Amino acid sequence: MNFKPLFNGKLLRLAAPQPDDNLAFAKWSENDHYLRIMDNDPARPVNAEMHVQWEAGFFNAPNVYAFRLRTLEDDTMIGTVLLGGVDAMHQTANLGIAIGDPNYWRKGYGTDAMRLILNYGFDELNLFRVTSSTMSYNVPSMKVHEKVGFQREGIQRQSIRRQGQRYDVIHYGILRPEWEALQA
Repeated sequence: MNFKPLFNGKLLRLAAPQPDDNLAFAKWSENDHYLRIMDNDPARPVNAEMHVQWEAGFFNAPNVYAFRLRTLEDDTMIGTVLLGGVDAMHQTANLGIAIGDPNYWRKGYGTDAMRLILNYGFDELNLFRVTSSTMSYNVPSMKVHEKVGFQREGIQRQSIRRQGQRYDVIHYGILRPEWEALQA
């Protein structure tokens, strides 16, 4: 039987965590731009040990499928991607992604990662629906979501406050038939 690659894309692969990955996350947390686009929670720099503790809740949860993003070219760890809140009964999950190394921003790695994790979710986990969200000031993230087939489903108006300004949270969703149509 000929299966398409499960963990390898065009630019990167989905990989298991390595012991020294947390050093990279600690380094990235010193970049305030990364912290602002990664999440809508108040951000602060962390050291490697703090990151291990924070992340343990995600990786140890039974309904989370989390991976590191490693380049095919030289196996550099550049970020993380996960499907969380996986609900087997309703076949749904929430997608989270972060490209931490700014040297890999806007070069197709986010698109490759999204395609890989969606393929994994729909083909391996038998999901029907995947949701995701991003802040309205993260235009590159919005473009990637739409490029891989996500549909804009809603807006939480003025939900985020950054430096005295209010920003929307944009909610996206993609269904298995929509994903399959794009793969044909």
